[in-house]
Amino acid sequence: MMRQRLARTIIRVMGYRMVGEVPPTGLLVGAPHTSNWDFVTMLLVMWHDGCHPRVLVKKQLFKGPLGWLLRSLGGVPLDRDNPGGVVRELIEEAAAGEPLRLILAAEGTRSKGEYWKSGFLRLSKQTGLPITLAFFDPPTKTMGFGPTFHASDDVSADMDIVRAFFANKLGIRPKNATPPRLREESS
Repeated sequence: MMRQRLARTIIRVMGYRMVGEVPPTGLLVGAPHTSNWDFVTMLLVMWHDGCHPRVLVKKQLFKGPLGWLLRSLGGVPLDRDNPGGVVRELIEEAAAGEPLRLILAAEGTRSKGEYWKSGFLRLSKQTGLPITLAFFDPPTKTMGFGPTFHASDDVSADMDIVRAFFANKLGIRPKNATPPRLREESS
């Protein structure tokens, strides 16, 4: 309840408007991922409606007091070179039937890259969890949720949904945004 009040107060003071609805369970793909503030804004988006999400964060950030803070905020350490262990744990957790809201930054970095990471589509297929697109868009002063869909066998069609939604979302530092495209689509 405290987190919810805090989030609503901060969002109101910042002059932002929430759009869309928090999904009951699923993978939340937050984009554009262009700044260190994206972690905070996605937590605000979730806390606004009283949700306590988990957030995949690179394991290198879990050292010292920052590690304790990240874990208390729902952070899940991800070894980008060997993500299998975390993925297995998430699959087991999803299979248990309890609501699971997991935030992922599919861009994988806060700087401009060439491709998004495709793990969110694979994780959706492995767990059966739907994907909901989540955003923070300073130019329009909006934040919240867009469409929800399940990953299909047609990666390009799935990414067309993602591209259409994020086409006009700019993020905090628009020049750092990676266009929604997967390496798998180039082959």
